[in-house]
Amino acid sequence: QVQLVESGGGSVQAGGSLRLSCAASGYTSSIICVGWFRQAPGMEREGVAAITSGVGTTYYADSVKGRFTISQDNAKNTVYLQMNSLKPEDTAMYYCAADRFSSCNWPAARYFNNWGQGTQVTVSS
Repeated sequence: QVQLVESGGGSVQAGGSLRLSCAASGYTSSIICVGWFRQAPGMEREGVAAITSGVGTTYYADSVKGRFTISQDNAKNTVYLQMNSLKPEDTAMYYCAADRFSSCNWPAARYFNNWGQGTQVTVSS
């Protein structure tokens, strides 16, 4: 199994920045890619970004391209999401999740079978 723990959420004003972290433990060698998802109250869960293990291929939702950057530190088994130029519409609970199938299936959340507990991001105007 894989355990994921997010951190780094908080409250910022529009235009500000936050960096989220997702620390993985357990059977980490089974992870194909790690994705960040977010869900606002009353809204569907949305894929934000993903990164493949090893090669580090990255994927982004159109809504965050140019503002968010996903990266990983393999030595620390940690994936980061640097969020710049934050907007009020970025307000949501952010979750990281691991895809352990044969290829990265982001943004299809149903293939991500290990999830963290989430970290809240609130952006005020």
